[in-house]
Order: sequence, then C-alpha cells, then structure tokens
Amino acid sequence: MSDGPWLVVGLGNPGPQYAGNRHNVGQMVLDELARRTGVTFGARASGLLSRRPQAAVAEARLGVLPGGAPGPRVVLAKPTTYMNVSGGPVAALAKYYDVPLERTVLVHDELDIPFADVRLKRGGGEGGHNGLRDTSKALGSKDYLRVRVGVGRPPGRMDPADYVLRDFAKSELKDLPWLVDAAADAVELLITQGLEAAQLKFHTKA
Repeated sequence: MSDGPWLVVGLGNPGPQYAGNRHNVGQMVLDELARRTGVTFGARASGLLSRRPQAAVAEARLGVLPGGAPGPRVVLAKPTTYMNVSGGPVAALAKYYDVPLERTVLVHDELDIPFADVRLKRGGGEGGHNGLRDTSKALGSKDYLRVRVGVGRPPGRMDPADYVLRDFAKSELKDLPWLVDAAADAVELLITQGLEAAQLKFHTKA
C-alpha cells in the first residue's frame, strides 16, 4: 500500500439550515471521523490555509492497521460549496494533496438504499445524485470509491429533491447516530483493509 494520503470527502450543503438534512449525512459521517481522530476542521499544522480549496479540511491517521500500527494518513474534507458544485473542491483537494482516484473516497446519501443500510463500491453511475455527477465531471472519471449511506426512497409522490433537503423524520432520529457510526466504521475498514473486506462486512446480513 502506498504511503500517500487518502482523501475522504463528505458531501452536503453549507450552512446550519441544511445541517440536519438527509442530503448532509455524508458530512455527519465526516464529523464523526474527526471526533474519533481528535482533529478539528480548518486546522492544518503546516499552514497554507489561504491556498486551501473551498472546503473545511482536517488531517489525521484513521483506524488501526493489523498488528496495531496507526492507520493510513487521511485528509478529511467537507466542501463549503453547494452540493451540485462539489466537484471543484474535490478535484482541487485531490490535486493539492496528490491523491489518486484509488484513494479518493466520497461519503454520500443514497436514495436507492434503505434507511440505516451502508454500502460501498468503486465507480458506477451517479443515480441522479448531483454531487456525484459534478465530482465525476471534475475528476474526469467515475472510478473513485463511494461509501453510500442509505436514506431510503421518498414516501408517496414526494419529489426526491425535496425529500433529501428535509431533515430526518422523528422516527429515524433514534437510529441516525447508529447509521452515522456504521458509515464511519465502513470508511475506516475500507481504508485499512480494502474494499472487498468492507463490502463483505456491510453487504452481508447478520
């Protein structure tokens, strides 16, 4: 495994009015990863903050490798642009930190996965997700890694665009911390043990 860093990006919209939306669950997962590693978004020991792309960024070691060694270096990032223009910050961060596609991970909400399920994949379509579509365009490829956090389909005839821009329902809030924690676990497992190991755990029902 290369010694270079990984880039883990949580998609969402900026501002407190969007913070609890289903569309922002990716950023909730990044907050959990920052909590686990004891880092704060926006801080960077080597400075150069003014050259940072449009994102809140933190650098850390994530997880523990087999044998107990500290996990790989990661750049945790939350774009400060709106979801449909996420690609620019992601591409700029990947270039700035010299991170290849195979170590670029996007964490995002997924309508086609039931609420509280987590799935992982590399590449594939964007399923109408504007943040993924813009990222694929900016990176010039779809072959980055995705941690897909299930938010389920909208009820009845509700527009999916309206659904993802609403906060989680009261009935979902009791399970939301578990979902965020599971998705953070999925990111850690993906980075420390690889995609197949993460898929085996999270795609297999107990």
